Amino acid sequence: MRSYRVTYVDAFTTEPFKGNPCAVFPEAGGLSDEAMQMIAREINLSETSFVLLSDSADFRVRFFAPWGEIPFAGHPTIATAYLLAREGRISLKEGSAQVAFQFQIGTLPLEVSKDGKGIKVAMTQKAPEFRERVSLEELSPCFDLPREEFLEEPSPQVVSTGTPFLIAPLRSLDALKKAEMDRKKLKSLLLKLGITGCFLFTLETVDLRNDSHSRLFNPFGGSEDPFTGSASGCLAAYLFKYFYPKKRFRMEQGHFLGRPGIGEAEILLEGEDLIGVKLEGYAVSTLEGTIQL
Repeated sequence: MRSYRVTYVDAFTTEPFKGNPCAVFPEAGGLSDEAMQMIAREINLSETSFVLLSDSADFRVRFFAPWGEIPFAGHPTIATAYLLAREGRISLKEGSAQVAFQFQIGTLPLEVSKDGKGIKVAMTQKAPEFRERVSLEELSPCFDLPREEFLEEPSPQVVSTGTPFLIAPLRSLDALKKAEMDRKKLKSLLLKLGITGCFLFTLETVDLRNDSHSRLFNPFGGSEDPFTGSASGCLAAYLFKYFYPKKRFRMEQGHFLGRPGIGEAEILLEGEDLIGVKLEGYAVSTLEGTIQL
């Protein structure tokens, strides 16, 4: 029998029991794919992160949901980098460090720093791809909302900065709170699009300093995600393209679940071309232990 260390980390928050929780295994060498999947099912959080050695980057990380492996996700990236920095495997002696994580989608750079609030991680997501548009006639029945609760323009659209999501704007916080997923209808729509999640948002916010409030709906998964880093990168690109030509966005999510989280996105430009999105968030650990195999 072998023991593996695990730490629960709340990402996109500086306060325990807020933001999005992730279980991180900082020394996952020797675990098979089957074992990682079995552990993710046992822990039953939205994602579990496994840290491995890499030949091409500083660390290799793999993320598993209870139902299968995920090629890239935002809050596990924040949680994993936070824990590696807290344990000294990412050195912050100079106040900050740049590292590279090898994901299933490829290698991406991260910046890790420490300030008065704690350890902050900034991950650079890929250049956004703007894909299929979806009509409100198709989308509104998936959430038991009348068409009038959605903005007419811009239309819902699939956007990817590494992982694709259907991004759709609502008119108000009240509409966002009322949205109830019709799992069968949304699953049918997303299967047609070849994606697994829909990210509804509104420009109305709980905190007036923020630019958007969002909710993620995944008909293939379990409970609702408190804060979704990969989808927030897609949303930042959508906001930049269709709403505000500014370079920084502050986004909130999770308030309706009692786990408010905050992420900040920076739009990366090369001339007039949008070449990436950098998403920043803090994290804090809440629980440590071992699992026996």
